[in-house]
Amino acid sequence: MTGNRESGTHSAAEISVVIPLFNGEKYLAEAIESILSQTCPPGEIIVVNDGSTDGSESVALSFGDRVTYLRQENGGIGAARNTGVMAAGGKFFSFLDQDDLWVENKLEKQLACFEEDPGLHMVFGHALQFFCPTLAGESRKSIALCQDPIPAFLASSMLVKRDAFFRAGLYATDVRVGENLEWYARALEQGLRFRMLPDIVYRRRIHGKNTGTTHRDFRGDYVRVLKATLDRRRGKKIQT
Repeated sequence: MTGNRESGTHSAAEISVVIPLFNGEKYLAEAIESILSQTCPPGEIIVVNDGSTDGSESVALSFGDRVTYLRQENGGIGAARNTGVMAAGGKFFSFLDQDDLWVENKLEKQLACFEEDPGLHMVFGHALQFFCPTLAGESRKSIALCQDPIPAFLASSMLVKRDAFFRAGLYATDVRVGENLEWYARALEQGLRFRMLPDIVYRRRIHGKNTGTTHRDFRGDYVRVLKATLDRRRGKKIQT
């Protein structure tokens, strides 16, 4: 457990953070440090190594008992997040991708939202994208990067109540991209209430090997996710 600072009736120690890890040795330490340096540090950090073949394990283990380390055969981001939440003990779940960074008051601001409105189920925030310093200039020119903060309905920007997360269900494991979209669609279908903070809560690192870039062959997953969502909604209308 890494902290117990409280915000009203909720304690940051009630938060479990899950990091899905796959060949992320270059960035993992920075990601974990951005969690540990939170103004309201979480009670639990779980790193799920999804079959890495680089030095990711050594980086994770270097944090000692500040991090719970799990390892599994490669199953994708959704499967790694699912392993993490099934092992988590917190009343709230939050996630951070291995190559991204939280703003230091992310959890504090989001916990305050639950204090203001106990009926909320999940809180998101804005993301600010940035180029990794090691990304070559020529590679940068091929990437269209929005310089403004953008509302991020993504796992790395979310703080969600445990019971609300399981009400929507686990992440899909049959898609390699689009698992966030698929889960969020189910969350809305379950009537989960959310708030989008106007504040930047995390910084998304663009390094040329982000999932959306390296998994181009799986972009059809987005179409399948959208179709499945529409089919579910049509089914509900027919039933009513």
